Amino acid sequence: MTNLTTFRIHIAPLGFEVDRITIPLKQTKADKLWLLSHDNRSKDLSAPYLEKIKKECNKLGVELQIAYADRLNLFGAIKAIKEIIEKEEGNYIYVNVASGSKIQAIACMMACMVLKECDTLQPFYAEPERYAAFEGKQQSFGIRDTIPLPTYEIQIPKPKLLQALKIISGQKNGKITKKEMAEIADKEGIITVKAEESNYSQARFASLDKNIISPLENEWKFIEIEKIGRNRWIKITQEGKNAAEFLI
Repeated sequence: MTNLTTFRIHIAPLGFEVDRITIPLKQTKADKLWLLSHDNRSKDLSAPYLEKIKKECNKLGVELQIAYADRLNLFGAIKAIKEIIEKEEGNYIYVNVASGSKIQAIACMMACMVLKECDTLQPFYAEPERYAAFEGKQQSFGIRDTIPLPTYEIQIPKPKLLQALKIISGQKNGKITKKEMAEIADKEGIITVKAEESNYSQARFASLDKNIISPLENEWKFIEIEKIGRNRWIKITQEGKNAAEFLI
């Protein structure tokens, strides 16, 4: 574990594990643990494990904080983990992918990939010494090894495209006319229009098409254009909704 000793902030989904969360805390001399807990406490069966983890954190002098997200919602979990990482910017952050559900493990890895530029971020897998024989009990015991995991960068849209996606996703039914979008984008500085007053409107549409609509529609598949009567509507796609859920 010597290669992990400089990491002081741990992020771990809360499931039916204790050792796989708390032993790495001790081995790395962690300062803080962020637990990602299910947001519906009435349906969450992990409460007994939370209490055990709290006791271990007290013994180790580790600060404990809890964030909440639906354990079955991949994009919601990614967003929650991403927000924790952003809050801890400047610290050494270690992300435990072994302690929760498969969806949470995927969310942990995807959050690390989205924030690949953070060079103090390291996901890891805690391999247990043995597994429980029966369901309903702590899932595993001890730690055999802690394995650092490689991260590969996931490309995300440029900030102005995310600004535009936020505007579109915030509209009723997730759609807005092209005219309205051009006016908002111009006002908020998402597009730049260099034209005389006589052809300003036409130039604004051209800038919107080239710099916002085309990449969001053709490169990212986050929007589609729908013609209704004389109006052209910009409509968010399911891919766009998924991206908006954790990127915005």
